[in-house]
Amino acid sequence: MNINPFDLLKNAQKIQEQMGSIQEKLGGLVVTGSSGGGMVEIDLNGRFEMTGIRIARESLDPLDIPLLQDLVKAAYAGAAEKIREALSREMGVLAGGIPGL
Repeated sequence: MNINPFDLLKNAQKIQEQMGSIQEKLGGLVVTGSSGGGMVEIDLNGRFEMTGIRIARESLDPLDIPLLQDLVKAAYAGAAEKIREALSREMGVLAGGIPGL
């Protein structure tokens, strides 16, 4: 694979604009991950910041702390995976505009 550095420089501004667009789009992205059949739901934004968490009352009776902790971790992991997929899609669009990639 030969990448011409002059082609990269020529397209640098276009790439920079696309990156700004991707960052803006991901900044507004909010995904939800859930676990335990919806007993725990976590919302993450495109910067992997938790913006919300919902825990169903039935997951607290009787209170099983280790189970609840596992449900929270699983819900977070599910939401994070959705963001990684969105990042991958958006970066694939960007890479499509770079000569040689």
